[in-house]
Amino acid sequence: MTTTAPDPTAAEPGDAESPTARGAQHGIVAWLTTTDHKKIGILYGLTSLAMALVGFGLSGIIRAQLARPDQQVVGFDTYNEVFTMHGTVMVYLFAVPFAFAVGNYLVPLMVGAPDMAFPRLNMLSYWLYLAGALIVLSGFLTSSGAADFGWFAYPPYAGQAGSPGIGGDLWLIGLLLTGASGILTALNLVATIVMLRAPGMTMFRMPILVWDMLLTSFMVLIAFPVLTSAQLMLLADRRLGAQFFVPEGGGLPILWQHLFWFFGHPEVYIVALPYFGIVTEIFPVFSRRPVFGYKGLVLASMAIAGLSTSVWAHHMFVTGDVYLPYFAVTTALIAVPTGIKFFDWMGTMWGGKLTFPPPMLFAVGFLVTFLLGGITGVVLSSPTLDFSLSDTYFVVAHFHYVMGGTVVFAVFAALYFWWPKLTGRMLDQRLGRWHFWMLVVGFNVTFLVMHRSGLEGMPRRVASYGEAEPYAAENLISSIGVLLVALSLVPFVWALVKSWRRPEFVGDDPWGGSTLEWLTTSPPPEHNFDWLPPIRSERPAYDWRHRDEWGVGALDPDDPWRRRERHDTRWAPLQRWRDDGTAAEPRAPDADGLDDGGPDQPEEADR
Repeated sequence: MTTTAPDPTAAEPGDAESPTARGAQHGIVAWLTTTDHKKIGILYGLTSLAMALVGFGLSGIIRAQLARPDQQVVGFDTYNEVFTMHGTVMVYLFAVPFAFAVGNYLVPLMVGAPDMAFPRLNMLSYWLYLAGALIVLSGFLTSSGAADFGWFAYPPYAGQAGSPGIGGDLWLIGLLLTGASGILTALNLVATIVMLRAPGMTMFRMPILVWDMLLTSFMVLIAFPVLTSAQLMLLADRRLGAQFFVPEGGGLPILWQHLFWFFGHPEVYIVALPYFGIVTEIFPVFSRRPVFGYKGLVLASMAIAGLSTSVWAHHMFVTGDVYLPYFAVTTALIAVPTGIKFFDWMGTMWGGKLTFPPPMLFAVGFLVTFLLGGITGVVLSSPTLDFSLSDTYFVVAHFHYVMGGTVVFAVFAALYFWWPKLTGRMLDQRLGRWHFWMLVVGFNVTFLVMHRSGLEGMPRRVASYGEAEPYAAENLISSIGVLLVALSLVPFVWALVKSWRRPEFVGDDPWGGSTLEWLTTSPPPEHNFDWLPPIRSERPAYDWRHRDEWGVGALDPDDPWRRRERHDTRWAPLQRWRDDGTAAEPRAPDADGLDDGGPDQPEEADR
């Protein structure tokens, strides 16, 4: 006998058992003390987006300063603080934490788990990140100002003699905390992916995003401890009289560069791989085709992760302290697996029934931006060319295409794509298209001309330049581009407001997605799933919608492959309880005997 539980969507807003009422009972305390991976993912996302606004505001000061020759919006010392904190915020406090936000929210849903493997550790990771971010930014409140030695923190500039203020110490302490947060999150993701996958989900049935988060976590576990060690050594130099990087005491400033860049180049792919995974989940959905070359994409990610630790010294070609042929070859070699990914994405779209809602537009924008950044990266892999371009704005342009534009376009692609899953509401499609085109124009106006500035010899990290310099026009154009990027946020903010004030409610799977998160409610319940389908490929949601075509018939309601029953001790990790202490009943099957987990969705076009 099957007990039919009330449909959770039938509860009235004022009912004591409704999600709204329960949320109102707990309020902000529930968020501050939560161990739910979805809430922690949202906290990560909100905090990292707030950091992005801070970093973008600092970039506005930089571009205002450089818009005209000999223009001084802020003093030169303040300018050094601004560009140091701009890089710090965007790399350490936005790009990586937003990837962790995506991993926290989606990985358990995609692998069919009820939560992260270590929920309390997950909560600690977020609070370490938030504390570290606030400590880094608190340098602006000190009398000596924030860190001013560049986000690379090269000694002797970052040493006690070069930067005696407390802002440098706060910078190091804050990043030590965020680094610890990243290491703990990586451990949690690895444990979740390895140990909590649903029955039937083998490693080569995992979504590409899950694969990329797993490999990213391994890279974090390799690279972050090296950076943490270097930061502790630098802090000891500054405050304990150690001499690790002080030449007068027998230290080696070049040692910092080796340690930093051993972290720094894997960091490029620690940032990139999760965003590769995001667009890889989007392209098949709006091409109405399975992802092209699934195993090739996985192997390419493995190759990127492996090679990323062998190319760090290409940032040190001009030091004369590295073996140029080896690092030139490995730097060029890492372009091969990234190129494989590019052609797999193109192959996924080739011949598909393409549609271009905002998530797909931003994913294509990611593709073009990544291509341009990759081409200039191959140029910089040549030591001969790098000698001339290393300290110019050509590298600034390359870096922003690789680490800036790709991240920004992928972030917005993720927000537009998974917003219905987070909220049950759709973001306005027309406003999303306006947002995309304004961002495309603004971003390329800002950074495309920087390549020319670099070729004309404009050095990095300068706070001013003279009237006679040949790159004044390019700087003005770049500054106008930043204004266009700022204006592009207006339709996005309006779409968020409209989603809140005049929501367009959608079903559990408005896009026709392929992965497990689209088979649960929007937003998902605390325990994530009331049931799970048989998993026979990397597209379980698609397979379930097409179960009649593929011969996947209705299974017995008590079959654990069909449903994770709360009273079944084989699924003890999935046990969840109502607030009154009684066990939650699974949702009953539909009248046709099949539990679809939500309203029927329109079938996809034949693939």
